[in-house]
Amino acid sequence: MENDPKTTVSTLALRPLGGEMLKPAELVEVDGAEKLTLNARRAFNLLLHNAHGPDMAIPHQRFTIPLTALKFSHAGNERLAQAIKSLMRTIVTIRSPDRVELVPLLGRTTIADRKSDRGYLTYEFDPVLVELLRDSQIFAKLQLDVIHAVSSKYALALYEIVAKRARLSYVRSETFDIDQFRSMLGVEAGKLGTYSNLLKFAIRPAFEEVNRLAEFHAAFEPVKVGRKVGAIKIAWAIKSPGAQKLAYTELHGSPALPPKSTQQSIPGLLE
Repeated sequence: MENDPKTTVSTLALRPLGGEMLKPAELVEVDGAEKLTLNARRAFNLLLHNAHGPDMAIPHQRFTIPLTALKFSHAGNERLAQAIKSLMRTIVTIRSPDRVELVPLLGRTTIADRKSDRGYLTYEFDPVLVELLRDSQIFAKLQLDVIHAVSSKYALALYEIVAKRARLSYVRSETFDIDQFRSMLGVEAGKLGTYSNLLKFAIRPAFEEVNRLAEFHAAFEPVKVGRKVGAIKIAWAIKSPGAQKLAYTELHGSPALPPKSTQQSIPGLLE
């Protein structure tokens, strides 16, 4: 698990370390989740983490989680219910080598005693999604503290994108078409239409936040096609022990100073 995030066994058979979750790669960068809020994305990750294990490969298996475990960002049970409904309504496109599946992110769900501190949520995943995840061998290793700490859905999406790749042995950068990257970040159609707005409100803040909180560095540069930005190149590297300590301090203690510039804070990463 410390090298490439790919194994010869199912991701669901692996046990995450304390404070982390293993998110199957099939559920990172899915098409169709652009309208999900930060709270809904957090809730989905917590539901996946709660269900993680061999039982998740069983169709119609029901899982239970206390509502108190799903309260985040001071969101009450009403906002939680809204997040759950949005997950049930969201149909995503999951591509595998031999097929394309359209599946809901969340199946049948029951919220019991929602007005009580002892309330709980019982849920299951769609059988098609269960089938896809059963043979998953690639995953993103995510820190639960980072999932809770990020302040935007763009930062959470970027964190997952890079975490999926950060421990690859021989790949340190990747270039994405600008429209593809926009979708990967969760930017809704018709919003942040110009590159300047996309940069100002999504890309730059997401990279700055991920660099403060995550266990890896990330950097980006625009790739022009003619006069327009047609792609984004991102690069990453695992932080040194000292830099990881600063990130830990940011998450658990006094905030560390944010970098003035994403590119300048990581010299040579994009060379």
